[in-house]
Amino acid sequence: MIKSKNKTGPKPKGSVKIKWSANFAYAIGLIVSDGSMSKDKRHVIFTSKDIDQIKNFQKALGINLKIGRSYSDASGKRRYYNRIQIGDVLFWNFLLKIGIMPNKSKLVGKVKIPSKYFYDFVRGSFDGDGCFYSYWDPRWKSSHMFYFTLSSASLKHIEWLRENIRIKLNINGHISKSKRKGSIFNLRFGKTESTIIIQKVYYSKNLIFLHRKKQKIDKAISVEKKQQIRYIMDKPGC
Repeated sequence: MIKSKNKTGPKPKGSVKIKWSANFAYAIGLIVSDGSMSKDKRHVIFTSKDIDQIKNFQKALGINLKIGRSYSDASGKRRYYNRIQIGDVLFWNFLLKIGIMPNKSKLVGKVKIPSKYFYDFVRGSFDGDGCFYSYWDPRWKSSHMFYFTLSSASLKHIEWLRENIRIKLNINGHISKSKRKGSIFNLRFGKTESTIIIQKVYYSKNLIFLHRKKQKIDKAISVEKKQQIRYIMDKPGC
């Protein structure tokens, strides 16, 4: 009797090279904040109003796909977004394996990131859905304040980020809840703690990051340095 051979067909080929690196971890951070996984177990979609964000995402993954357009009018105002769609079963399954899933916004918790690339992941999360702002506090003379904030609709994810940052840097941050298109949880770091995490997130000039956010950070740090110099010069001597 001749035994028939099982025909399993060709193995799927991925368009994304699945290998951990600083760039790859940054892209994973962007996906957690601004990406989505379709229920067809094949497509990964990334959208952003910022075209530079789309370009950074493609560069980080080493892909070059056509950039489309989509829109949302949920808020009563039609907003346009840049959009790319990756058709890659292997990449979709990989994301599921590390803790990302369809309809992840309020469900995602821990993401399995190698410790070596944790800050690259944080930089991607910050560029995707984080915020940095600075201001002069009128309650004190020459008091310059700034805050580094990470945001997510998932409290579990924010708590996981906070715990990892606490263990690695011995800083705590503060979790608060705000109303922005539903419930959003913010992990906010004050000036002293922000300075520590910023140094870790932007540990080299040869990194992928969103330049408009980095420029805001650089400006605030420049102002802070000038304030420190002014304080030293104005401080009375012995």
